Amino acid sequence: MNAPAAMRRGRRNARQAANSTALESVARAGMIAQGVLYILVGLLALRIASGGGGKADQGGALRELAAQPFGRFLVWGVGLGLAGLALWRLTEALFGASERHGNKPRKRLMSAGRFVLYGVLAYSVISYAVGSRGSGSSDAKSQDITARALSVPAGQWLVGIVGLIIAGFGAWSAVQAIRRKYHDQMRMSRIPRRARRWVDVLGVGGGVSRGAVLVVLGVFAMEAAWSEDADEAKGMDDALRSFAQTPAGPWLLAAIAVGVALFGLFCFALARWRRV
Repeated sequence: MNAPAAMRRGRRNARQAANSTALESVARAGMIAQGVLYILVGLLALRIASGGGGKADQGGALRELAAQPFGRFLVWGVGLGLAGLALWRLTEALFGASERHGNKPRKRLMSAGRFVLYGVLAYSVISYAVGSRGSGSSDAKSQDITARALSVPAGQWLVGIVGLIIAGFGAWSAVQAIRRKYHDQMRMSRIPRRARRWVDVLGVGGGVSRGAVLVVLGVFAMEAAWSEDADEAKGMDDALRSFAQTPAGPWLLAAIAVGVALFGLFCFALARWRRV
């Protein structure tokens, strides 16, 4: 067999592996793991809005999960699920997504970015599961990363551009949720008519809330770049708490917290009906 034919066969086998039932199951398990984290973060934020304590971020969510019966196994399950989600996004980046226009360069680039994001999250969760401090305070980690970025040449521009991208993506994803563009990613014909109404409640409410949090995270990053002060950068916990510092007070934080939890439930709907 000549080299070009071998390469074509290799690509064909890789694509078949990417479309396998096993990978589909892994991807759906990852969506469930993602949903669990969002629900826990939302509930922790709701506790803060009502005057309670704790950290409404990944670290706080993992601590809550680990405190449950068989908590260590649950944390491992979330970490492995996120790793599977990262693997699925990698196959989308390499071979294209199953959704409409999934082979477009923009879609594949977004899948590559999500592969990196979920890979980092999976590493952090698994590090926590094995007993290291891989999932500490999101605020401290954000400030540490920002400080390192600001110390490199053109670091101020780098942090500012990253903040702008995060805020822009948050705004875009909120608009996409309002337009119900997630319908393009789901097998809508398989969703019972009554369930579709709830899917839209979860998708729109959860998508807008998650987008709002991302916008706030991006704005804080841009403020850190403008002032050249890494302490201005915030993680998930401080970003959520900032909603309580608006004129609407804790009520706005409570609304966003409920929305974040709704997005977690929406991830469960994706796990059942998304095209993979």
